[in-house]
Amino acid sequence: MNNYDIIVVGAGPAGVSAALEMSQAGAKVLLLDEQSSPGGQIYRSITKTSPELLSALGPSYSEGASLVNKLAPSKVHYQPCATVWQFGDDGILLYSVDGQVTQATGKHVILATGALERPVPIPGWTLPGVMTAGAAQILLKSSGVVPEQAVLAGSGPLLYLLATQLIRAGSPPKALVETQTTSDFIAALRFLPRTFAAWKMMAKGLDLMREIKKAGVPRYKSARDLTAIGTTQVKALTFEAKGIKHKLDCDSLLLHQGVVPNTQISRSLRLEHRWNKRQACFHPFTNGVGLTTNDTYSIIGDGRAIGGAHVAVLEGQNTGAFVAASFGFQVDPDRVFKLLKILEKERAIRPFLDRLYQPPKEILTPKDETVVCRCEEVSAVDIRDYAKIGCLGPNQTKAFGRSGMGPCQGRCCGLTVTEILASENKLSQQEVGSYRIRSPIKPVTLGEIAQADDDN
Repeated sequence: MNNYDIIVVGAGPAGVSAALEMSQAGAKVLLLDEQSSPGGQIYRSITKTSPELLSALGPSYSEGASLVNKLAPSKVHYQPCATVWQFGDDGILLYSVDGQVTQATGKHVILATGALERPVPIPGWTLPGVMTAGAAQILLKSSGVVPEQAVLAGSGPLLYLLATQLIRAGSPPKALVETQTTSDFIAALRFLPRTFAAWKMMAKGLDLMREIKKAGVPRYKSARDLTAIGTTQVKALTFEAKGIKHKLDCDSLLLHQGVVPNTQISRSLRLEHRWNKRQACFHPFTNGVGLTTNDTYSIIGDGRAIGGAHVAVLEGQNTGAFVAASFGFQVDPDRVFKLLKILEKERAIRPFLDRLYQPPKEILTPKDETVVCRCEEVSAVDIRDYAKIGCLGPNQTKAFGRSGMGPCQGRCCGLTVTEILASENKLSQQEVGSYRIRSPIKPVTLGEIAQADDDN
């Protein structure tokens, strides 16, 4: 067994900043990364991106290099290509690299596993050529693959960022189809005064919109009844906007309705989670420095609550300093307090964004014929039928029709199943709950499990 003072799982902006903070204080730190290089999703492949692609991805992506480049000369033990698949309450975990299993233990474990894109179940979303905006970004960052003749549909800041990146890459989207409405904007206005503390973020968003307008990309607002059309491949998107029906031909349809915390690991540990109405998802319950209901574990970054890259970096530094100090390492006693004050300003924009880009009801509780669980091909009407015969929670749906039992283990359908059951049974999302996650967290071979048994 390999022993460390602190283990950090996830090498995005939160994980890297936390690992560096604790290492600089003198702690022995293991940083486990499922990817082949640090950066997480937001700064994916930042250490090996060509100058041309860097230019297309823009300054918000390029700024990640200054953080990630600090990792190599540090004393952090960085392990790429590590699939962490089992976690113990006492800080013992198992991970695999190229099929070889290692057991490691930390006095404290920090989870920095980031976010998942919210499912966008519309009719036809399982057609080839339909993917999430985040998936399109992965292709762009990892391989330089640019979707052509694409329509971007949904809501959220990522749509504008991706649109400008495609414009700079020479393949502007055919259109942006946005689901937020005038009512959403009016409802968000009450949070606007607070956003002035994060004026730089607001300025970036306005710059993106100006770039989209300059490129002549059409924008359709207040869109509803989105449907992907095609048989063996997506051919078009149909929708209604402000009472007018539209059909846009496309070769790619990129969907997005915001991101939500990745709670697979925290759920497997049976940590407390609470429904966040504003972000319409479950958050692991943490205190101001990310400590969970198990004193051995902290959660930071978007895996705790959606805040973006800058907030993730600050949370990593904040929690890293607190954890290091709690184990007796040398830390400036005022650092945690100072970081909390900066964090308050950076988080100021979130209530405005969360309300403005709130997912519409037709996405949260989709039409009957819409596939909800892609792995097992369970539709929304199936979940509603289960509710009619007494199904009260997502875990029961596994017995009724196998939803949540496929390869993704409920990552894609979990929130939708919770929303449908809550609506049908007239219960709160907190009362309905979510899928129970069991180890192994990620797919592993019998050989890897046997290795773990041999080690024990």
